[in-house]
Amino acid sequence: MNVKSRKQAQSDATRSELISVARRLFASKGYSDTGTEEIVQNAGVTRGALYHHFRDKEALFEAVFEQVEQEFVQKLVQASASPDPWQGLKNGAQAFLDECLNPEIQQIVLLDAPSALGWQRWRELDAKYGLGLVRAALHAAIESGIIERQPVDPLAHMLLGALTEAAMLIARADNIAETRREVGESVDRLLESLRVN
Repeated sequence: MNVKSRKQAQSDATRSELISVARRLFASKGYSDTGTEEIVQNAGVTRGALYHHFRDKEALFEAVFEQVEQEFVQKLVQASASPDPWQGLKNGAQAFLDECLNPEIQQIVLLDAPSALGWQRWRELDAKYGLGLVRAALHAAIESGIIERQPVDPLAHMLLGALTEAAMLIARADNIAETRREVGESVDRLLESLRVN
């Protein structure tokens, strides 16, 4: 391995460690209660190393958020994989709600991201990861005749919005398990209302 590739590997490892440590701290303490000094100490790097990789704490949070969202979407893709497009859509929606029971998802994606990233950026990133998945599931259901033929984009935006609001309701609930059950039933009824037959 030459010097350049060794330095790049070391740089990649430092960046990865910063994201890993920040993810753990953001999930357990929240964005506002996690300081950059705590992150660099736990990662065993200097403050300069942090700012070499990320312009500020918000940029580091965005990297953490994107990593969590990518993993979240992978789980939803697996859950919605079905030869039956209708079952895939229903499974994906329920898996989305199940993942919202994960304390890491609740803290990073639902509670902290809107304020840490700003509402607009949070919505952009949420759409980047979730909207395509919802659009594909709805398109498959429409093409198979399960849902009435209609423009997919407006319906995908509305369904993603409904699921996001449902997730926020679960994350902020006093009785999370009961709220998850109620929301799951409501989402099933919402999806059933889209069926042609």
